[in-house]
Amino acid sequence: MRRPARPATGCTAMKTSDFDYFLPDELIARFPLPERSASRLLHVDGVAGGYADRAFRDLPGLFRPGDLLVMNDTRVIKARLQGVKETGGQVEVMVERLLGDHEALVFMRFSKPPRIGMSLTLAGALRATLLERQGDLFRLAFDPARPVLEWLEEYGEVPLPPYIDRPVGADDVTRYQTVYADKPGAVAAPTAGLHFDAALFQALRERGVELARVTLHVGAGTWQPVRVEDLAAHRMHSERYDIPAATVAAVARARVAGGRVCAVGTTSLRALESAARSGQLVAGGGETDLFITPGYRFRVVDRLVTNFHLPQSTLLMLVGAFAGTDLMRRAYAHAVAQRYRFFSYGDAMLIERAEPGRQP
Repeated sequence: MRRPARPATGCTAMKTSDFDYFLPDELIARFPLPERSASRLLHVDGVAGGYADRAFRDLPGLFRPGDLLVMNDTRVIKARLQGVKETGGQVEVMVERLLGDHEALVFMRFSKPPRIGMSLTLAGALRATLLERQGDLFRLAFDPARPVLEWLEEYGEVPLPPYIDRPVGADDVTRYQTVYADKPGAVAAPTAGLHFDAALFQALRERGVELARVTLHVGAGTWQPVRVEDLAAHRMHSERYDIPAATVAAVARARVAGGRVCAVGTTSLRALESAARSGQLVAGGGETDLFITPGYRFRVVDRLVTNFHLPQSTLLMLVGAFAGTDLMRRAYAHAVAQRYRFFSYGDAMLIERAEPGRQP
């Protein structure tokens, strides 16, 4: 049974069309740069209302001793599988989340809808059975001889986003993964983290910046379009997150030291803000469908490292809430004019939050 739409957390008077912009196709980054930290960085100051062009390697110099950098350590699994139904029809399976060792919720593409109980043959070797439909997702049971993760590792493909319209290459296996990826479960990369390498982390530590981690398993829903004009009617796909006690302690230390909390990516931000919805950041795990739109009062995060996002996407709405919608529009227009590279393999932004005060 489909739950009713959860209202956007923020200003529900805004429309999806308010977050549109023109992007020339050639600015979509379809391949990563040879070096992770070689991208450009647009520094956006939500308080002063301006922005400056920088290099991503400049990032450590934009931090102060006592600041905290929080990263999402989820690991991308090989979530895409091509196959056939028992009737012979073609099917594509995209794992949305794992349900234990032998089942998963998936998105499916097909010419004719499969029936419940139907058997699928994936990647020419792996058998799966369709158990039920849950809204726009399907629950599959995989061959119990091995855990789903092992099947996916052997037969699955790296789940590149739809706008990277090319075959998966050998480099994508490592480059569509952060260097600190640890806990498997994501089907889309936390792409702001793709810019970081060992030398950059060392420079941040030498600067006196503390590093901490959260986990949020990014779902394929991150690529799903907002299909309604009224943001209040949009419902986010739920994602699993976990906040370690050590990260809660690190946030507290940063506050005592007068430091700033910087989230690497919208996923780290959503995990932190989801864990602080009571007004206080708490350790532990759960499910979040937090939809952040302009008007949202941020409780934890002061700064955000993020990539450039698709027009009319929930991620762009979050950035609008964080930077201010007018500044966000101007910054994106500047990035287009200056030929920044967009989306997962593209360039990055460092955003100083527009809202000067934190909600207690």
